[in-house]
Amino acid sequence: MSGDKTQDKPQDISCDVAVVGAGPAGIAAALALAHVGADVVLIGPEPPKPSTAQQDTRTAALLTSSVDFLKRLDVWETLQGVAAPLKVVRIVDASQSLVRSPDIAFKASDLDLPAFGYNIPNAALTASLYARARDTGPTLITESVERIEHDDASARLTLSSNGTVTARLVAGADGRRSVCREAAGIETRVWRYDQGAIAASFHHARPHDGVSTEFHKEHGSLTTVPMPDPLQSALIWIGSPSETDALMACDDAEFTAGLQTRLGDTLGPVTSSGPRASFPVAGLTAKQLAHNRTALIGEAAHVMPPIGAQGLNLGLRDAAALADCVARALARGQDPGGLAALTEFARARQLDVLSRSVGVDLLNRSLLTGLLPVQAARGVFMAGLNAFAPLRRLVMRVGLEPPSALPSLMRPAA
Repeated sequence: MSGDKTQDKPQDISCDVAVVGAGPAGIAAALALAHVGADVVLIGPEPPKPSTAQQDTRTAALLTSSVDFLKRLDVWETLQGVAAPLKVVRIVDASQSLVRSPDIAFKASDLDLPAFGYNIPNAALTASLYARARDTGPTLITESVERIEHDDASARLTLSSNGTVTARLVAGADGRRSVCREAAGIETRVWRYDQGAIAASFHHARPHDGVSTEFHKEHGSLTTVPMPDPLQSALIWIGSPSETDALMACDDAEFTAGLQTRLGDTLGPVTSSGPRASFPVAGLTAKQLAHNRTALIGEAAHVMPPIGAQGLNLGLRDAAALADCVARALARGQDPGGLAALTEFARARQLDVLSRSVGVDLLNRSLLTGLLPVQAARGVFMAGLNAFAPLRRLVMRVGLEPPSALPSLMRPAA
């Protein structure tokens, strides 16, 4: 299949899989499912072009398996010009704790890798994925889903134009307020941290040299992530709501001065800062990853604090794993939305999602606690990482690789 198959006002369409949500994880899922031979419809408003999405200050730190996934989907080549390699992750204890952890640097070269992954602006990533989907693969419907009804054989999605899509499987990639999840009757566990987060970018006088630095402090962290310009970095600043509210109220000069105070001389003088966006820090897990002809992907299934570059990478693994399950179901002549396929998907994703969700939650809570035993335990662990290279390499591999086998589309091409 090739060519633009965008349908602005469809009437009635039938397909194997309807993917709902045109964010990075949803588009990647649609491309992966089309790649394995499924008849796919991708439903969601067309993402804004990067030139008109200047207020989207977020970037995505994609780990090596996610980069391999984009290569298999023929998307990576279009992103290389805006991708910055992440060669070193440095952690600095900037707290006032009585038991402070030593600074530690995780180096990709210690694993014989050129980089742990690459940092890419979200708008550019989404635009490249959507351009690939437009050129080849799924049918695109630039509408929203108003209602989903299920029966024994299919799901019927009613669109905002009153057109319908009938699918054997719904891939819900429609975010934390997922219509797909609600229609499938899947419950969630939701929690909030007493934190806010700010995403921005800034220019600095000293080259970042591919180093991402995490400053861990009371109430949160401040993380700098390299951008393609060696004198520009992305920023995620997590703090108490009062702190982030005050920072959002600052003018550019005040914000830049506050950032300089936090960074010290790490990147030299901060010369300017870009647009800022803020959001609350929260967590969500779906109690089932698949049910009632629906498989959940990305933030429809799991939301976690923006720590350790886990969120989108986890969602992309959801997408690739679903493609594997659907491919096997179709090869066996089975229903891709039937109980067997949904059970296989849920089992394939359960351990990875659980381990990442729990791990990020524990790390974030360890920054919030004032309990001296917890601070001491964290300090001892970090000291051990600093002193023992084999333990440090093990932790790096755990961060890069899921506890279960990678989906086939995420394995390096032979």
